[in-house]
Amino acid sequence: MIVGTAGHIDHGKTALLQALTGQAGDRRREERERGMTIDLGYLYAALEPGAPLTGFIDVPGHERFTHNMLAGAQGIDLVLLVVAADDGVMPQTREHLAIVKLLGIPRAVVAITKCDRVDPSRAEEVREQVSELLKSGPYADAPLIELSSVTGQGVDTLRRTLLQAQHEVAQRNPEGGFRLAIDRAFSVAGAGIVVTGTAVSGQVAVGDTLMLGPLGKTVRVRGLHAQNQAAEVALAGQRVALNLSGERLALEQIHRGQWLSSEWLYAPTQRLDIDLRLLPSEPRALEHFQPVHVHIGTQDVTGRVALLEGSSLAPGERMFAQILLNAPVQAVKGDPLIIRDQSAQRTLGGGRVLDPFAPSRHRRSPERLAQLQALAVSTRLEDVLPVLLANSEIGLDPQRLERQFNYPRANWVLPDDVQLIETRQAPILFSTGRWQALQAEVVQHLARFHELEPDQMGPDRDRLRRFSASALDRSTFLSLLDDLLASGAIAASGPWLHLPDHQVRLSEADEALWQTLQPAFEAAGFNPPWVRELGHDEATVRALLRKMARLGLLHQVVRDLFYTASTIQRLAAMLLQLADDNPVIEVAAFRDAVGLGRKRSIQILEYFDRLGLTRRVGDRRQIRHDNALARRTEH
Repeated sequence: MIVGTAGHIDHGKTALLQALTGQAGDRRREERERGMTIDLGYLYAALEPGAPLTGFIDVPGHERFTHNMLAGAQGIDLVLLVVAADDGVMPQTREHLAIVKLLGIPRAVVAITKCDRVDPSRAEEVREQVSELLKSGPYADAPLIELSSVTGQGVDTLRRTLLQAQHEVAQRNPEGGFRLAIDRAFSVAGAGIVVTGTAVSGQVAVGDTLMLGPLGKTVRVRGLHAQNQAAEVALAGQRVALNLSGERLALEQIHRGQWLSSEWLYAPTQRLDIDLRLLPSEPRALEHFQPVHVHIGTQDVTGRVALLEGSSLAPGERMFAQILLNAPVQAVKGDPLIIRDQSAQRTLGGGRVLDPFAPSRHRRSPERLAQLQALAVSTRLEDVLPVLLANSEIGLDPQRLERQFNYPRANWVLPDDVQLIETRQAPILFSTGRWQALQAEVVQHLARFHELEPDQMGPDRDRLRRFSASALDRSTFLSLLDDLLASGAIAASGPWLHLPDHQVRLSEADEALWQTLQPAFEAAGFNPPWVRELGHDEATVRALLRKMARLGLLHQVVRDLFYTASTIQRLAAMLLQLADDNPVIEVAAFRDAVGLGRKRSIQILEYFDRLGLTRRVGDRRQIRHDNALARRTEH
């Protein structure tokens, strides 16, 4: 069990821990000189002989060091709220209590200290103050123990209360990736760099490889201590010290606020969707895009709050919000966070992370808010997955879900109507119904394309994606097309996609124009007219002939020079005949066979090179018999 103190400055938190454990808490020279805790203190003691060690985190009570208190409060099992009998409830008592409630710390014990300094009536008055303070919150039934750290009055009662709580503290689930929020880093002679913190999830063993900090530096665990004792494995819920090694790893690279995590879980982010609550004690509403300090894990980072359901949040109210951070953090669903004002003088509220990879677009859409509502209600991926999928047009990235829920995919139990679509980039999750609906939409868009462009065989893959205005990324859209092609719902002719029964046809105007042009092409033989020689508007003729070339009815040999398919077939036959006499075809031999000039003959041969019928070898050609045109001509 890990116990953290809370309470106003000079209410006796450090002295109480010394009375409980026999160990001095303030070990820094400046703390002893000033008689005031400045930073976090760490103690370990058995509450009774033979009992497991309990970890104690002593936090500063001065308002100037609330950021240190926040770093220590993350991950504790029980808060020891300390209220001095002479002062009673004070401002930091209220703020610390608000913080631990926002963090969701499950248990609390209240120690009313310095009872040796007051008469019993004053102690009873303070007891009533504390009861009034706690009555409407989660700690209404918390034990209240009157004591004195000087005389020892009530200390044994507190020890027995903590021991009972230790027996009742639930073991944290060791499943998922390992995560530790670093609160200290130092160097030990003969060992090297050591970092400490509370393991918030998973487990770690000597020899494991972890990712350190926002840059993801790879480090190896050389040794570890769990709850201040040497161990081979440390689990979630324990105070852990890790001896790290890594290439060019230096102590100055490591700071409080950084995370250590399993390699597969490493995913820095600067945009969090959260369920936010503003404290009832706030004097004014929280405004949209208000600058704040955000405390998550042991990290303090600045950012802004984008409200998702309104322009302001009233005191005591809740709302979904997106936190836009100025520096990367690492978070998973369920992580608690605290927000303080821009000057870091006052706690405003807090909440829990719903999605650490929040979208930058459509963040206020009904579909997104429905997803956030589901995420706020349940902690299990299997419970919320149907809602997430039903409100996602583009599917869900399983790797992102793994990291969002800290839940390895190997442990998932997917519903029967959910399928994993393999794409060229990465697999994507879709509900079966949504995937089928997307396929139907593509078929409908392809049919509409045929209606608008009846003289085209069809669009290529990228043009169909643009035409359908699909929100899917390219790799997922191509997988959608692959499924449609495999099922026969659509067909492909070369790069062109079309419905299986689609027949290309010219428009009436184009058909009429071609009827006037066709005789000139048939009469010209191997020397068809240029576009400018056809006696019609050049742009109109050029557009028609290019369209017919796309349909395979004409061949564009060079710009503005087109041959009919039958003429190209005859020219190919002549090339094959020449190859029968000599496998290497000279330009002059082809020129003489077709009765054209050398320049035109070369233009035709270069076109056959592009078609793949011939292969150029110097100034000569060889037939490529594996070419489809060659096979058709030979038969």
